[in-house]
Amino acid sequence: MSRAPAHCEIRIEGHLDQHWSAWFGDMALSREADGTTVLRGEVADQSAVHGLLAKVRDLGAALLSVTVSATSDQVAAPPSGGPPAASDRSSPSRMRSSPNRNSSAKS
Repeated sequence: MSRAPAHCEIRIEGHLDQHWSAWFGDMALSREADGTTVLRGEVADQSAVHGLLAKVRDLGAALLSVTVSATSDQVAAPPSGGPPAASDRSSPSRMRSSPNRNSSAKS
């Protein structure tokens, strides 16, 4: 099953230098005032998202959030005025990881 391109935003902890943007392909890299870096751009499919996440993992960067949503030209009115079919829904998906998920409790 093939899907149309989607918009992807990946937020990681810390600031990446601008030279890393080439390694992430066509993704725009922006360093935010809150100390995070956001990668933004279009992805061809879910496999492309997983490839980007593998690169984040390989950097050893802490993943804060991932948002994948339909591009603006994909959002359209449902056919016949009814709700969209399950395969036509373009709901954003979000994954968050807790920064403390791997830490052990100390007494």
